[in-house]
Amino acid sequence: MPDASLSEAIREAYASALSDVVIFHTLELRHPDFVDEQGAPTAIRVVRDRVDLLAHLESSAPLHPGQEVRFVAMAFDLNLPAVDSMPVPEVEITLDNVTREVMRHLDAAVQSQQMIEVTYRPYLSNDLSGPQMDPPLTLVLSFVEANPLRITARARMVDIGNKAFPGRTYTAKEFPGLTR
Repeated sequence: MPDASLSEAIREAYASALSDVVIFHTLELRHPDFVDEQGAPTAIRVVRDRVDLLAHLESSAPLHPGQEVRFVAMAFDLNLPAVDSMPVPEVEITLDNVTREVMRHLDAAVQSQQMIEVTYRPYLSNDLSGPQMDPPLTLVLSFVEANPLRITARARMVDIGNKAFPGRTYTAKEFPGLTR
């Protein structure tokens, strides 16, 4: 079954494997304790490539919506969950050659009870005006293990059992015909 959140352009790129179009896989990690030197909220943004990537976020992004942001080049791997009878599928994420800044942010988050959110966004090299998945896949980290060279984490969806289906809540304000 096709993924309706993927744009037509990225579906075509997956299907035809064009040599002149590169798919950039990005991750964004967010937590209330991730702040920059001025104390403003920030995120850890990485791209699986050898050079940094400047790309625009979607207009519904939780941090810096619609703005052009920098994704720092970093080796990472994202293993999708196996098809089995697990009640909540988990994704394994590995970040290699972590910087001191990333470790500083993770150390700050350890002291908090709030979860670290992870957002996966694919971009196409010929269209950096926004991610090719709308809405992007957002998960929360359930386990993190870090050392100076590598971070290994497991992420899962939050409360998938209570998520609205088909993803839209019909309210009387938006649809007045629902009230009598």
